[in-house]
Amino acid sequence: MKYIFEVHIRDGYQAEDYADAWVRASELIQQAPGARGTELHRKIGDPDTLIAIAHWDSKASRDAMEAQPNQEIKEIIRRAAPCCEIRLIGEFEEPEWVVMPPTTES
Repeated sequence: MKYIFEVHIRDGYQAEDYADAWVRASELIQQAPGARGTELHRKIGDPDTLIAIAHWDSKASRDAMEAQPNQEIKEIIRRAAPCCEIRLIGEFEEPEWVVMPPTTES
């Protein structure tokens, strides 16, 4: 499943301020069972908007991680809160429909 959220950087801060905290928290979160990686993307044309996509084996895996909060992660997130506003986009299943470009053989 995918857990997706959007981050808006507040005036006076830069995306790198948030990204530093995001990396530190993500490194800890990725130690949880079922965690499969996460990505942080900057929006083209709007350097103060980011989107994060966390990959999990299942919603149950992510819910289990959330049910046992890690105090170090909570503190990292608390310290980063002044620099941004976070909006959950949602939780999504793995894709049901995928279209890939045709492969060319050499």
